[in-house]
Amino acid sequence: MNEQQHLDTLKDIKRIMERSTRFMSLSGLGGIGAGLSALIGAWFAWRTLTAFRAASVFDGGSYDPATSDQTYTEEGILLKLILIAAAVLLCALTTGCYFTWRKARQQGLPIWDSTARKVTIHLGIPLVAGGLFILGMIYNGIYYLIAPTCLVFYGLALINASKFTMPELRYVGFIETLLGILATFWLGFGLLFWAIGFGLVHILYGIIMWWKYERAPEAA
Repeated sequence: MNEQQHLDTLKDIKRIMERSTRFMSLSGLGGIGAGLSALIGAWFAWRTLTAFRAASVFDGGSYDPATSDQTYTEEGILLKLILIAAAVLLCALTTGCYFTWRKARQQGLPIWDSTARKVTIHLGIPLVAGGLFILGMIYNGIYYLIAPTCLVFYGLALINASKFTMPELRYVGFIETLLGILATFWLGFGLLFWAIGFGLVHILYGIIMWWKYERAPEAA
């Protein structure tokens, strides 16, 4: 065997070892889909909040809890925002799962193995903790910290899971966590930070991952 053959063999061994210890089926297209879903959801949330402020007496509107449409009560707006967030989550999970399944099928990789379970567990623990923490804030009426908390816990979840999947995910986790921390200093711009973190960062990550791992090789 010549030197090039030795190098090719080592690369193959490395690739096999990576596939056995890392979940390599995450798709960049899934990240793009999740980012677009988040941006659309942020737009609907912004419209909802804008309508609420316009109807509020505190902003010079004509809102009266006794006579106005109950859609514009604090509880009504909160329910709308929760439904928007649930729709965004559903769309993001659907697109992510579909493109991950498609990539795994194309590469002949298992979609659900011991490594995938490790990713799910290490991703899920911080997410569940963050979700319960956010429910506690909603229960106590601390709405202004929800967006920063979402970003921080999501970023920590990505960092925690990155050791079992694409290494690029760690950097996304750092960015999300940093955005969440910054959002605590500009509480009035929580939705903007949320849109940047869950929308633009996901789209940029998805494009990079697609370009690096999934695009068709150029014809010789």
